Amino acid sequence: MKVAGKTIAVTGGANGIGRELVLGLLARGARVAALDLSADGLEETKKLAGSKADRVSTHVVNIADLDAVEKLPAAILEAHGQVDGLINCAGIIQPFVRFSELERKDIERVMDVNFWGVINTTKTFLPHLLERPTAHVVNVSSMGGFLPVPGQTVYGASKAAVRLLTEGLNAELTETPVNVTVVFPGAIATNITTNSGIAMPGGKDVEEAKAESKHKTLPAPEAARIIIEAMERDAYRVTVGKDATMMDRMARWMPVRSAKLIYKQMKDLLG
Repeated sequence: MKVAGKTIAVTGGANGIGRELVLGLLARGARVAALDLSADGLEETKKLAGSKADRVSTHVVNIADLDAVEKLPAAILEAHGQVDGLINCAGIIQPFVRFSELERKDIERVMDVNFWGVINTTKTFLPHLLERPTAHVVNVSSMGGFLPVPGQTVYGASKAAVRLLTEGLNAELTETPVNVTVVFPGAIATNITTNSGIAMPGGKDVEEAKAESKHKTLPAPEAARIIIEAMERDAYRVTVGKDATMMDRMARWMPVRSAKLIYKQMKDLLG
């Protein structure tokens, strides 16, 4: 689905990939409903839109709150007159600890945002999308959705659930106007750790960790470009970043070896 002239709802629009998706969609002629929990972040996104800000509406919402989510279509229709697409980008990670040490509240929080948030928005928007001549749903999973990452087991489980949910939707919506894409980002330069309210392992601050990993991460604007282009060509699935592409292949061809490789690289985070 070409995005020019379409209205796309984007969750997580206040920062990171979500913000860059908003800006990237605007650059291609779309109208955007930016959704996020952070009012300040949404305001900054709209400010960054510059002369295109008149095509952005901002909606402060907790996507884990079904009642709040169900009010969104009416607000977006009032602002834009239509809704043609949904990109579920919002997500958080868990504390960097083993599953046995992870508190129940942290498990529920991750699942509420990463999985139930996607359920809530998709279930709410789908009837409206089915009424459009053409429409699209993009769900952002993760490299952690097909590869186990020590210290992020529940995060990975939530993203694996998003993966299969999206693939199931794709099958079910085959004979409808709605196309569906699942996205698997690798390491992207965002503030997901801070936005998740998680302390960095080893006492490092966010900027220090980003500086150390800068050469390994894909810039968020580039990730957003890849996702939007996948949406425009109605791709079934897309990996974002060389690391995600390589590990996708390894996880299928050599699942045990790839899991051990990631464990070796990540075990220091577990102390």
